[in-house]
Amino acid sequence: MDGPVRSRLASLSDFQFGAVATETIEDALLHLAQQNEQAVQEAAGRMGSFRETRIVEFVFLLSEQWCLEKSVSYQAVEILERFMVKQAENMYRQATTQLREKKEPQNWKALKEQLFSKFILRLVSCVQLASKLSFHYKIISNVTVLNFLQSLGYAHTKEELLESELDVLKSLNFQINLPTPLAYVEMLLEVLGYNGCLVPATRLHTTCLTLLDLVYLLHEPIYESLLRASIENSVPSQLQGEKFVSVKEDFMLLAVGTIAASAFIQNHECWNQVVGHLQSITGIALESIAEFSYAILTHSVGANTPGRQQPALPPLEARALRAAPSSNT
Repeated sequence: MDGPVRSRLASLSDFQFGAVATETIEDALLHLAQQNEQAVQEAAGRMGSFRETRIVEFVFLLSEQWCLEKSVSYQAVEILERFMVKQAENMYRQATTQLREKKEPQNWKALKEQLFSKFILRLVSCVQLASKLSFHYKIISNVTVLNFLQSLGYAHTKEELLESELDVLKSLNFQINLPTPLAYVEMLLEVLGYNGCLVPATRLHTTCLTLLDLVYLLHEPIYESLLRASIENSVPSQLQGEKFVSVKEDFMLLAVGTIAASAFIQNHECWNQVVGHLQSITGIALESIAEFSYAILTHSVGANTPGRQQPALPPLEARALRAAPSSNT
């Protein structure tokens, strides 16, 4: 086993549960819940998504090559997602303004090419920024980044690298310390441990990391299956898809689904107990937890969640989506 992989496995095995006071856990869980609610609300109407498989895989492999902890790779994906969505929204807003004011439109082909030409640089900048947020672990130096870019055939200077980081920071108003699904998973596992979960948190943690990687790498097909199940229609309309954006940004829902799927893999006889604990902790409906775990298991091991063949979203969420006009009407 090579050095980088051994280093990453060692960092995972050092993860400990049960070392934090319950009052601290309660406060942290409440804070995460508030952050999640705000993120879900802000996601309404957001344009586009850049959590594509090739992009996520690139970030994951690069983070592994640089021996970064797992949380860094997730945070880098989220920073890149927010930044690219901002870029797309700015371009759309600019085009709309020009049409309204009947101004001469810009050369959008040139703007698109400019955006694509700097994409790898922006991606690497997001990974570097994420590494700086976990300064207790490892920060990626400018020399390392420039050498990597040069190996891909990109000749950038240190000044261009710093400008790229600054562009990302300014675009996001320097708000890059974004919560990741892993933070929700680990917090819920901590609570499950205190609640007497029959499956050890350390075992669930290892499986959760694998499944969370899978959800990121298969983001579109997993969420597409959730959308189709929630509206009971194999061909969702555009409006229904737009309404579903907020579900994609619900990290608490993603966390409980991931933990439930992990519990089923580790010990399916304890699945009902784990799901019951998750429901009481988060208030998320049992049907939603079952549906998400079903989607994850179907795309990973091809298994069904126990007791349900096709779980459904809770009534309020399902009604909101079904209220949107169908593409067939």
